[in-house]
Amino acid sequence: PFGNLSDCPNGSQWIMEVFHECAQDSWDISSIILGLLSIFCFAAASFPQFYQACKTGIMDRALSIYFLLGWLGGDLLNLIGSFLADQLPLQVYTAIYYVLADLVMLSLYCYYRVKNRAGRYTAPINAAFVFLSMGMVSTLSLLGSGAATTEGPGTFRGRSLLAVPMDDPGSKPFTKSEILGFTIGSVSSVLYLCSRVPQIHTNYKRKSTTGISYSLFALVMLGNSLYGLSVLLKNPEPGQGEGDYVLHHLPWLVGSLGVLSLDVLISFQFLAYRKGRASPHEERDALLGEQGDS
Repeated sequence: PFGNLSDCPNGSQWIMEVFHECAQDSWDISSIILGLLSIFCFAAASFPQFYQACKTGIMDRALSIYFLLGWLGGDLLNLIGSFLADQLPLQVYTAIYYVLADLVMLSLYCYYRVKNRAGRYTAPINAAFVFLSMGMVSTLSLLGSGAATTEGPGTFRGRSLLAVPMDDPGSKPFTKSEILGFTIGSVSSVLYLCSRVPQIHTNYKRKSTTGISYSLFALVMLGNSLYGLSVLLKNPEPGQGEGDYVLHHLPWLVGSLGVLSLDVLISFQFLAYRKGRASPHEERDALLGEQGDS
């Protein structure tokens, strides 16, 4: 039955019914709370950058395209893994939202890149951007509704994002499904890590962080910290040792903590370049844009 506690003795009933997660003690409850907070941080991270892009209009020079593509690739694999590992509807919706936010940010990058290179065609570019954005939102909404209809009414999945089920954790360290999820998680973590390197190079080359919202990286750092803690605080499955539990979640721990270290480096760049001005090329383009509007 839905929300049955037979597989989770001494567990919290309301957590089982709401999140389908087995929480038998304060460690499990803390893990779930930190996991939800990390999802909130990741979900809210893109909004400050959206505002900063509209405010400065130099998003195409401030952010690296490889940073955005690497981030999108990691979230796409996250979404694929959530389908293959038969995740909860909440986790699937969250993965879809991450991809949607990445596509919006990538669209803004392309929009300002085209706009800054063709100032006299601003009105058609704006209309095309609005049209493509509406089509993208509608397509992902249909995908989300289709994913919701494939979920069974009585499934129980108490796992972290991109984790895979363990039929017999004591006998076999990895099943075929676990190997697939482990591989997808590893590639996703590599993409997350590699996405930061071009952005670090772009900041160093410009000697400026103008046009980038620090709140984006601050919220991502907070989300990765909370996510890592939520994984480490979770009790292992029955019959599973702590070392085996960490090994099964190693790709996502390495990805979250590795990205955290690179984001700390980007934070130092914000401190080093906080008094830096925009490059002469950016200032000249801004002045030419103002003269064209007048």
